[in-house]
This record gives sequence, C-alpha cells and structure tokens, in this order.
Amino acid sequence: MIPNNVLRTWRAGGAAINGWLSIGCPFTAEIMAAQGYDSITIDLQHGLVGYEVATTMLQAMRASGVTPLVRVPWLDPTWIMKALDAGAYGVICPMVNTREDAERLVSYVRYPPVGTRSFGPTRANFSAGADYGREADREMICLAMIETAEAFANLAEIVATPGLDGVYIGPADLTLGLTGRRFPTGFDRVEPELVEAIGTILDTAHQAGIRACLHNGSPAYAAKAIGWGFDLVTVSNDVRLLADAARASVETTRRLTAGAGES
Repeated sequence: MIPNNVLRTWRAGGAAINGWLSIGCPFTAEIMAAQGYDSITIDLQHGLVGYEVATTMLQAMRASGVTPLVRVPWLDPTWIMKALDAGAYGVICPMVNTREDAERLVSYVRYPPVGTRSFGPTRANFSAGADYGREADREMICLAMIETAEAFANLAEIVATPGLDGVYIGPADLTLGLTGRRFPTGFDRVEPELVEAIGTILDTAHQAGIRACLHNGSPAYAAKAIGWGFDLVTVSNDVRLLADAARASVETTRRLTAGAGES
C-alpha cells in the first residue's frame, strides 16, 4: 500500500502543510496538488462538492503524490466510509462533541475488530494498493474537529479516545461556540481568550499523545501555529487563493495604468 506521507512527516517530527479544496473541479484539484502541499483536503461539508465530483478530484490528485484527505459533512458512517472507499487517506469530521462521538468516528474509519467499517474499497484497492485491506487501518488518519463549547468542555475525554489520531480546530465555529457573536467569525484569532483556548486544545491533545491541527487564513498565522507546536496547518483554500490573486492582479493593473493616456 502507498504510505501516508502525513504520517511519515509526523513520525519524523515535522509539521504538515495542508491545502483545502472547496470548488468541485478536478482541474483545480490537480493544480493545487502540484504546488508542494503535504496533503490536500476536499471539503464535503461547506465546499461546493458532491461525492461523484470528489472522487474525480481524488483521481486528479493521485499523480502528484500528495496525501488526499476529506472533510466529511457530518458524523455519518455513509459519508465517512464512502470517502475512504473512494481513496481518501483520512477524514476530518466536524462537530465531534463527546467521547461517544469520537468513538463512533473511530469505529467508522477502522475495520473490525477495531471498528465497524464495512469492507468495499472500490477505488482505494487500485489507488492505494492491492494490500489495502491489510494495511489501511495503519495508514488512515482520523481527525475530530473541536469547534463547539460542548466539545471544548469534553476535550480531555475526546482526546483520550483510542484510535483517534488527532483533533482539528475550526476557529470560526470555535469562536461562535465559545463567545457567541461577541467577535466576528473567521480564522487567525488574536483575541486573548481564543488564543488561550486554541493553546489549551493543542496542549491537551499533545498530553494525550495525539496530533493537533489548525485551520488558518494566512501563511503568517500558519507559520506561527507551527511554532506553537501544531502538527498540521491548513493554509487558506482554493476559493480564497483565487479571489486574492484575481483582486491583486486587477488592482495592480489599475495602478500601473492609472493616468495612462493623459497628456
């Protein structure tokens, strides 16, 4: 079976840089996968992506060697198992609020006797290798999102769940969960109470011997998060990168041509 390069990076003591796909397009996925990320996540929760298109995006990324991950829409065995069968090397699951939720998540990712995943890796048999059934449990990454007040309160129990590889912080929902609407939603939090909460999640995960991952809005904040000790950082997404590059191109052109034609 083709090894999971994110796990290799972690075992070597490094941090992984993760890209994010919200546009349902294999060509966009292919372009992003060729830019040097350690992993790329297809977003089935908030992204404009369905299962069939996600499968073609996984196919488009294969040649690059990047590790493909999927954020599933919810804690649902159908979505989780189908994402893995399509060739994802791990799942990020939103709204994991309790130890019981985390146990269910792990069970959907692992085959018996560890879990309850049904065997039928339709594409993964070809994309990952013929020995997939024997090796998959060791190569799949299982990440629970911590993004609510309930999850934060149950953090110590969640991170102690056997088989859970790590937690993934969604700062926008975490902000809503912990502070309501006192602060605007978004990434790259600077408010002391939110920075403290993010640090608590990081420390609690590491104390339990699992990984901590953070969604970021900018390279500068992602680099800072790696300095704090995060094991995986997501840097922006395809939508934001396209919008920012397009805006910069237009603004630069307007600036350079301002006054052109004036006598």
